Amino acid sequence: MRLEGKVCVVTGASGGIGAATVELFRREGAKVVGADLLDGAPGDLALTVDVTDEQQVSKMYARTLKEFGRIDVLFNNAGISPNEDASVLETSLEVYQHVQDVNLKSVFLCCKHGIPHLLANNPAGGSVINTASFVAVMGAATSQISYTASKGGVLALTRELGVEFARSGVRVNALCPGPIDTPLLRELFAKDPERAARRLVHVPMGRFGRPEEIAAAALFLAGDESSFVTATTFLVDGGISGAYTTPL
Repeated sequence: MRLEGKVCVVTGASGGIGAATVELFRREGAKVVGADLLDGAPGDLALTVDVTDEQQVSKMYARTLKEFGRIDVLFNNAGISPNEDASVLETSLEVYQHVQDVNLKSVFLCCKHGIPHLLANNPAGGSVINTASFVAVMGAATSQISYTASKGGVLALTRELGVEFARSGVRVNALCPGPIDTPLLRELFAKDPERAARRLVHVPMGRFGRPEEIAAAALFLAGDESSFVTATTFLVDGGISGAYTTPL
């Protein structure tokens, strides 16, 4: 019951990491609002939200406040990684901008409209968790140029907010998963198993992560056990970002 009495808003709640996090947060005592572009997201309250639309984001938090009276945790997790996002030489401007909107603009909007609710708590405070990625701290020859750039933006935005609100009781951290066995990853590799194998060889643990493992990291950042943690790049990547060579 590490989140007992807390109200959490999870975007991208229908995806692998989002759904696992909603389940874990609820098991730990939280009331969870699951927001997704798809209808029927998991949670105590399901909201259909386009997180690139400022008005819809603002209404998402207003509805949460109306239903539960407060907001304590923002897990800004919505994101996309389309196959059309590849090398800078191949990726169209339209694809590039769409990825930026979903992966970075949405985080900006969720922080802009969500953090005031955390500051309004008595006492002020709460936790903001922005989903970035290990690719934001590394380079890759198998490029997803807009995805990588968007996640780098999430890291910079998170550091800035973490410092800005450090004395207000609001903590802001970037959760950086490694390659995780989710529908998004399976779709990315379905047509090209060699593409998956090329990535897997670089993971020291020799496997992709599980959504439940990222949910557990989100739980740590959401709860009081991480009360002295803010403005961090929290890597949960099986060691990939620290590796030069990997075990045979």
